[in-house]
Amino acid sequence: MNDPGLHEPAQDAAQDVEKNTHKEDEEAIREERTFLDPSRYWFASTACPLIAGTFGPIANAFSICALVEKWRIYIPPGADEGHGEKVEDPKWLIAVNSVSLVFALAANISLLLNMTRRLSFAIAQPITIVGWFMASFLLIALASVASTSIFRIQPTSEHALSQAFYYGIIAAALYFIIASLMIFTVVGAYQGHYPKEFRLTSSQRTLMLQTISFMFYLLVGALVFCKVENWNYLDAVYWADFTLLTVGVGGEYVPKTHTGRSLLFFYAIGGIIMVGLVIGSVRSLVLERGKEKMSARFTELKRQKVLRSVNHDKQTIKLGLFEKTSFANEGLDESQRREQEFRVMRRLQHKAETKRRYTALAISSTAALLLWLLGALVFMHSEKPQGWSYFVSLYFAYTSLLTIGYGDYTLSSNAGKAFFVFWSLLAVPTLTILISNMGDTVIKAFRDLTIWIGSLTVLPGEHGIGSTLRIGMERLRHGKLYNPKEEDKEGQTIGASEQAIINRLEDHIEEDELEEAEEAGEHGDYLERDIHFYHYILAKELGKLTKDIHASPPRQYTYQEWNYYLRLLGQDENDTTLHRKPKAHQNRRKGDKPDLGTADDGVNSRWSWLGIRSPLMGTQNEAQWLLQRMSLTLERELQKQRSPHAKKEPPPISMADLRRKKGSSSSESDGNRELRENVGAAEMRRRGVNDSV
Repeated sequence: MNDPGLHEPAQDAAQDVEKNTHKEDEEAIREERTFLDPSRYWFASTACPLIAGTFGPIANAFSICALVEKWRIYIPPGADEGHGEKVEDPKWLIAVNSVSLVFALAANISLLLNMTRRLSFAIAQPITIVGWFMASFLLIALASVASTSIFRIQPTSEHALSQAFYYGIIAAALYFIIASLMIFTVVGAYQGHYPKEFRLTSSQRTLMLQTISFMFYLLVGALVFCKVENWNYLDAVYWADFTLLTVGVGGEYVPKTHTGRSLLFFYAIGGIIMVGLVIGSVRSLVLERGKEKMSARFTELKRQKVLRSVNHDKQTIKLGLFEKTSFANEGLDESQRREQEFRVMRRLQHKAETKRRYTALAISSTAALLLWLLGALVFMHSEKPQGWSYFVSLYFAYTSLLTIGYGDYTLSSNAGKAFFVFWSLLAVPTLTILISNMGDTVIKAFRDLTIWIGSLTVLPGEHGIGSTLRIGMERLRHGKLYNPKEEDKEGQTIGASEQAIINRLEDHIEEDELEEAEEAGEHGDYLERDIHFYHYILAKELGKLTKDIHASPPRQYTYQEWNYYLRLLGQDENDTTLHRKPKAHQNRRKGDKPDLGTADDGVNSRWSWLGIRSPLMGTQNEAQWLLQRMSLTLERELQKQRSPHAKKEPPPISMADLRRKKGSSSSESDGNRELRENVGAAEMRRRGVNDSV
C-alpha cells in the first residue's frame, strides 16, 4: 500500500504536466481550426458587426438630417432648387420620420451594448435587426409617397424635393444593408461557427467610437455655422463635410462673417485631427485583420496546390507557373529532408505573400475606380440643370476624391449635395485602404528602384557598381523577395547547423547565472546540472523572442535558427520519430482527405514543414509561435522541478553534449575554422572555471 504523503505530491505533479499537455494540444487544435475556417466566417463574425457599428451612426446622422428639414420646397422665378423656399410638411410625415429615427437609435444602442457585453446576444440582436429593418421600411415608405403626385405640389417645375428627402433615401439604404449583414452574423453564430459574442479588438472598437464622434462633431459644427452664417442647416452640413475632409469645393458656402472665420480656425483643425484618427484606425484594421486573414488563406491554398504538384518520378515539385525545384525523399537523411521541406515552404510563403499583396491592390483599386466612375454618373444626372457632361462629372469627382478642390465646378442640386456627403465619407476608408495597399506594392517597388538607381549613380554601395548590378539582376530574375545571402545561409551543411547551435549555447555558458548548474556538476550530479542549464537557456531565449515578437516586418528565422529552437522544445530535426512527411497527392487513395499534418500525439506533435501544423503556417508569426510553445515548455519543466517526486529526465541539451560537439568540430573543414576559433576564445575567457563535465 502506498504512503499517501508521498503518492499525492507525485500524482499532483503528473496532473500538472498532463494539464499543460492538454493546454498545448487544445491551443494547437484551436489555431488549426481558425486557420482552416473559410473566410466567410471571419466576415460574418467580425467584419459584419464592424461595418454595422461604423455605418450605423452615419445612417443615424442622415436620419437626423431627414427629420430636421422640410421635404418640399418652392422655387421662385429665376432661382434654382438650391435656393428654394420651404414648404410645410404634413404631420404624419414628421411622425413617421420620428418613429423611424427612434427605431434606428434603439438598434444602434442595442448593438453597442452587446459589443460592450452589457446586453446578451440573444436579446440585443433581435432588437438591432428588427430596429434597423423597421427604420428602413418606414423611410422607404415615406420616400415612395413623397415621390408621387399625392405629396408633391404641382406644377413640378416650380416645386422640388429638398436635401432632407435624399438624406432619408440614403439612410434607408444603409439601414437595410447593415441589418442584412447582421442576419449573416446571427445565423453563423447559431450554427456554431463562432461564439455568440463579439470579440472586437481595441482598434475595431476605437474606429466605431471615432466614427460616432466625427459625425457628432460634423452635425454640431454645422448647427453652429448655420446660425452664424445664416445658412440652411443641410447646406451647413454640406459645407462642414467638404471642409473637414479638406476638399474645399468653393462656391457660395464660405464663412463671410468675422465670427465664422474665427470659429473656423478651431473647428477645421479639430475635424482634420479626427479624420486623421479615423484614417489611422482604418489602416490599422486593414493591416491587423484583413491582411493577416488574406495571407493565411493564400498560403494555405498555395500549399495545397504545391503538394498536389509533387512528381515522384522526376523528383520535382512545382512552385509556380514557370518554377520547379528538386524534391526528393529518397537518399536523404531526416535532417536533409526536413531542410528541403523548409526551403520549399519558405519559397511558397514568399510567392503566396506576393500574390496576396497584388490581389489586395487589385481589389482596392477596383473599389476606388467604381467609387469614382459611379459617383461621376450620379453627379452628371443630379447636375443636369447645369449641363454637366460625364467628363465634367469625372473631373469634379476626381478633384474631390484627391481633395484638390479647385472650385471651378460646384454642386447646386439638392440630390447632388446630399449624395456628395455620403460619397465623400465613403471615400475615406476606400482611399485609405488603396493607399495602404499601394504602399506594400507600387510605392515599395518605386522606392527600391530609386535606391537601386542611386547606388549605380550618386550613391554607390560599399561593394561597388558591379556587385550592385549583379544583385539587381538576381532580384529581377527571382523576384524582390529573393535574397542571395539568405539562400546561402539556408544552404549550409548540417555540420554548420550543429555549430550554430554550439555558438548559441556558448553565449549562455559565459553567464554568471549558471552557478547552480556548475555547483551541481562539481558534486557529480550531472543530470541536475543539465536541467538547470536547460531552464536557464529557455528563460534567456524567451527574452530574446519577446523582442522579436513586435518586429516589423515580422521576423523570419533561418533553418539553422529553427533547428536550435526546436531542439530546445524537444523536437529535434534529426529525430525521425518526431515528424512525418506530408502525403503526396499521387500516393493518396481515392476518397482520402488531403494530409494537413494534424498532430495526434500531444506534446511532441508530429508535423511537416509543408503541413498545416507547420510553424510557417497559420495566423501567428514565427516569433509568436515559438514564444507560446517555449513558455509552455518552461512552465511544464518548472512544475516538474518543484515536485520532489516527479521523474527527472535528461533535457534535450546538456553541457556534456556541448563539450562533445565542440570536441568533434576539430575534424571539420577549413570553412568552419572561424567558428572553432570563436569556441576557443570563449574557452580561454572561461579558463579557471570548472564545469565538471
